[in-house]
Amino acid sequence: MTDKPKSHGRLSVRPTLKPRPLIEDTPELAGAWKARVITLFPEAFPGVLGLSLTGKALNEGLWALETIDLRRFGVGKHKNVDDTPAGGGAGMVLRADVVGAALDEAADGTPVDAREWPVIYLSPRGKPFDQRMAKRFAAARGITLLCGRFEGVDQRVLDEYGVEEVSIGDFVLTGGEIAAQALIDASVRLIPRVLGNSESAVEESFSHGLLEHPQFTRPQEWKGRRIPEVLLSGHHAKIAEWRQVQSERLTKERRPDLWRAYESRDPVGDQELSGREATSPANGEQHKDD
Repeated sequence: MTDKPKSHGRLSVRPTLKPRPLIEDTPELAGAWKARVITLFPEAFPGVLGLSLTGKALNEGLWALETIDLRRFGVGKHKNVDDTPAGGGAGMVLRADVVGAALDEAADGTPVDAREWPVIYLSPRGKPFDQRMAKRFAAARGITLLCGRFEGVDQRVLDEYGVEEVSIGDFVLTGGEIAAQALIDASVRLIPRVLGNSESAVEESFSHGLLEHPQFTRPQEWKGRRIPEVLLSGHHAKIAEWRQVQSERLTKERRPDLWRAYESRDPVGDQELSGREATSPANGEQHKDD
């Protein structure tokens, strides 16, 4: 008899003849967004996802987390999940039959349409993960994440199940667990009521194609550095203008790729920032060309 997948969330209330424990660690609301994670290290979850706002939302049943231990599907006496690469080479590759069995279990009760339930393999060769992708995942009913290890996964199982490969950056990790938590965090925080203040998600970096403007709080002066006066003025239109200018300036300086994409969808075209009022976040000085 195999172990049941480990679940982090509130159990849905459904009719059953089997007695259910009176107390569950974290109950799961029926219909809540769910992440199913296939991993060799289920103990790594929920990890940071169990903390702060995502952890609070998890405990309240706004989303659910279920881990599926890949080792359970291993073959032979030692439950092997990998083998040497065909054609030779260093490292080991996760077997197609092992991963396929895990994906079959993860697919139980999920929609066939990948738009409603994407199946993702965290891979450095995948499409770059971004805010637009996070919004797509958050809008689905749930998601299945395959955490790779070793040299990767047999290509045949990715092709057979139509798995989408996603990368969180141009670097290599020892496994996909950290990447999976980053992807889940970015998606979960877009679910209604998770952040509490819906404006927080709207005003953040990338939400409008730009990096977020600099932030300040009390004290008004610290080590000779003052909060820009415009932010203390109470003039909402001027504050909004200042923040827009700062977002454009930072994006142009730090992420020219984002700036080009933003500029291409702006009918006004490239606007020179020197002709608009701006405040430097470094020293609070104002610059204005007359």
